Amino acid sequence: MSGFGRLQAALYDPLMAQAERSWLGELRDELVGHAEGETLEVGAGTGLNLPRYRTPVRVVVTEPEPSMLRHLQRRAEQARVPVLVEEARGEALPFPDHAFDTVVSTLVLCSVASPPRVLAEIRRVLRPGGHYLFLEHGGTHDPRLARWQRRLEPVWKRVAGGCHLTRDAEQLVDASELSILELACHEPPRSGPIKPFRLGRAT
Repeated sequence: MSGFGRLQAALYDPLMAQAERSWLGELRDELVGHAEGETLEVGAGTGLNLPRYRTPVRVVVTEPEPSMLRHLQRRAEQARVPVLVEEARGEALPFPDHAFDTVVSTLVLCSVASPPRVLAEIRRVLRPGGHYLFLEHGGTHDPRLARWQRRLEPVWKRVAGGCHLTRDAEQLVDASELSILELACHEPPRSGPIKPFRLGRAT
C-alpha cells in the first residue's frame, strides 16, 4: 500500500468491516490456510490476515506506511504464531535469497509503485518449491465495468492510497518468473467497481 496518511490508516478497518465479516474474510481464510513454514506477508497493511495464520512456524510481515505499522504491530502481538514486523517496501525486501517457504500478498499489487519489481522480489525470496499465495483484484472481462474502472481510476487512486482499479493481477503474475498453479475468480456482491477478485497460488 502507498499514500496512506494517518486518517486513511485509521479508517481502513472500519471501511472494510462489512466485507471482512462476509466474503472478504472468507477469501482471506482460504488464502492463508495454505501458508506453511517460514512465511512472508508483503504489504500487510493493518494486519487483517494475522489472526488467521495457524500453520506457519513464523510469519514475517512488511509494510512501508508508518501509520499502518502501528495497527499492524498491535495485531502482531495478538497473533497465534510468532510474528516479526518489518518496515519495508515490496520493491526492496530486506531478506536474503530463498528465505521463505511461503509468500503472501493481499490487495497489494493494485497499489504498489512497481508490480513487476515486487513480483521479482517475491520470486527472489521464495525457496525452490515454495508458494506465492495472492488475493488481488482487477482484470475484468466485462467491457462496461472496464470503462467505468478507467473513468474512476484517477480519482480512486487519490482517495484509496494509490489503488488502481484496472491492474490485472493474473497478467502481472503470468508476466513474472512465477508460474500460476491454481487460480479462482470471485465476483462478490456489493463490491462496486473493485472486482473481480482473484485467489491464486503460484510457484
